[in-house]
Amino acid sequence: MVEQAAAADNLEAGAAKKAKNRTQRSFWYELPILVAIALLLAFVIKTFLVQAFTIPSGSMENTLQVGDRVLVNKLGSWLGEDVERGEVIVFKDPGGWVTTPLVRPANPVARGVQDVLMFVGLMPAADQKYLIKRVIGLPGDRIRCCDDQGRVTVNGAPLDEPYVFPGNPAAVVRFDVVVPEGRLWVMGDHRAVSFDSSKHMADPGGGTIPLENVVGRAFVKIWRPENAGWLPVPSTFEQPALNKDG
Repeated sequence: MVEQAAAADNLEAGAAKKAKNRTQRSFWYELPILVAIALLLAFVIKTFLVQAFTIPSGSMENTLQVGDRVLVNKLGSWLGEDVERGEVIVFKDPGGWVTTPLVRPANPVARGVQDVLMFVGLMPAADQKYLIKRVIGLPGDRIRCCDDQGRVTVNGAPLDEPYVFPGNPAAVVRFDVVVPEGRLWVMGDHRAVSFDSSKHMADPGGGTIPLENVVGRAFVKIWRPENAGWLPVPSTFEQPALNKDG
């Protein structure tokens, strides 16, 4: 009986060991599949839903600081939702606005990590240039700077802009433009250093950008923690007078 019990114990131990080995093998077999699924989901999310972007310059201070990270809603663009005045948007370079390319690491491992981060949308692609600005004017709007109180006006209605960097004027250069159909007038909140629509009036489109270049609206700051929070549309853009004929 003792020998039978010992044999049974050995069989159970052997079966348990085999089951453990099968579990370990199953895990390692399934791991690449799980990683592939996770990467695919991340790719789909960043392509069609939400993508993270890092703020590279001070053109949107103090609303956005250098190194902040924002989430951009791309679903609205796919669904054809209208861009609204006052929204902070990310858009593709219309040509010549971005002059500094993304730096690629010399180390092949670091480059591989960068490639993965670009694939899942945690950093912008090396061959694509993006900017982030605030929408001031929509197609058909007349944008002027400045009125007798130094304010930007939209269709004659002055904007109250507390988000503009302290000490900055409403605009560094004067302008009086009507936004063409299918285009937008955008400005950075740090007006003195932002190379926005007002600084590109000699370009094709008179400084405006194509609506088709809009990637999506930046709706929340997720990093850094001390600067995290929502990016609402300022109340000045809710004035009914903005919608009158420019």
